Amino acid sequence: MNFKMQDKQNQLIERISDKHLIVGVDIAQQFHVARAINYRGIIVGDPLTFENSEVGFKSLLSWIQSLQEMKNLNAAIVGMEPTGHYWKNISKWLDEQKIEVVTVNPHLVKRNKENRDNTQSKSDKKDALVIADMVKNGYYSFISPSSESFEMLRVLISNRDVIVKRLVSSANQIHRWVDIVFPELRQVFKDITCKGAIATLRLFPTPAEIASLEPLDVMNGWKSLMQRQPGPKKAQLLIQLAKSSIGTTQALGAYKFHLEQLLEEYDLTIYQLARVEQQIKEELYKIPYVQKLLMIKGISEISLAGILGEAGDLSGFSHGNSLLRHAGLHLAEASSGKWKGQIVVSKRGRSRLRRFLYLATMSLVMNNDEFKALHAHNVKVKKMKKMKSIMKLIGKLARIFVGIAKRNEEYCPSKLKEIIPLAA
Repeated sequence: MNFKMQDKQNQLIERISDKHLIVGVDIAQQFHVARAINYRGIIVGDPLTFENSEVGFKSLLSWIQSLQEMKNLNAAIVGMEPTGHYWKNISKWLDEQKIEVVTVNPHLVKRNKENRDNTQSKSDKKDALVIADMVKNGYYSFISPSSESFEMLRVLISNRDVIVKRLVSSANQIHRWVDIVFPELRQVFKDITCKGAIATLRLFPTPAEIASLEPLDVMNGWKSLMQRQPGPKKAQLLIQLAKSSIGTTQALGAYKFHLEQLLEEYDLTIYQLARVEQQIKEELYKIPYVQKLLMIKGISEISLAGILGEAGDLSGFSHGNSLLRHAGLHLAEASSGKWKGQIVVSKRGRSRLRRFLYLATMSLVMNNDEFKALHAHNVKVKKMKKMKSIMKLIGKLARIFVGIAKRNEEYCPSKLKEIIPLAA
């Protein structure tokens, strides 16, 4: 559907004809609830509670068809909240049955729940009716079908996020262990998760074990686990600090056992992260215009995969501003009469897409000459705050991405240089 933003609501409402049965479905883990209305908002039939299974889905389809036959309606549209992951299976099943499925914003469902009965009460049946009313009034969005590659990227990126959280958690616990048992280790290794520090924790984790060793013993231990190991000065410093350590000396057996488990968890997450990132890169290059997007200096494969996994096919967006709206990066303002509120970012969109767009832009500002010059001009000449400049550059990046994807053209740095004033 092509439209200007001011015409969007009208066009969404006009799609609902007097021949439509409008169904709202309240999504849950085990049992869903459906309510139906006509194009005027009049309730049709009784509520239906059905199971989250093929048998339940078939009962929903039979219920829809019987209501259509009873009211002489030949079209149906089903609205639902994209609640977690529970809505995915039913939406795909209905789509296979040639039933149009749309989604409504959960935030708007909460705001519209008093329209019918002017009470703040909440129930599954009421929520389903509120969803149907919202679809009738044009407060819905289409589900953009994504190809196999984009769906794969979305799942893999989500998996990577979980692994990264576990990796950060295990690293933080290793930091805590070191603070309790051997805090002086930080004077030898600035990064506790570097190869030398991890090798030391594997071989001789407690100060008592290190204090009884010679520098050559420490270096031979490092050599058994590392190709490039620290030198004798670090080994000597490690032994000296171990002899005067203030770390705890009680329950060392339990602490050593705890460290073994922490290192096992750390090794597992490192291995899983490498595997999932390899899968992400393999899937990423199956998308035709990816090579052209990666020609932009400063764009990493993981950041681009995160953007494509959350946004889907960029060539399907009419403009870069549509991508920003999808991410919730469009501007919102609250004003009334003489009072004018502050303009803020709406954040009504995909949070993970916002994060990857932000990270990609920050990388460009640090590594890409054109974006670095634009940022410097915004801050020094236009006197923008740094964050405001970054948000403006996110919009520039979104327009570049969508333009390259739609027109299948290569990134042209000269176009950006033309808009950077000489004063920059």
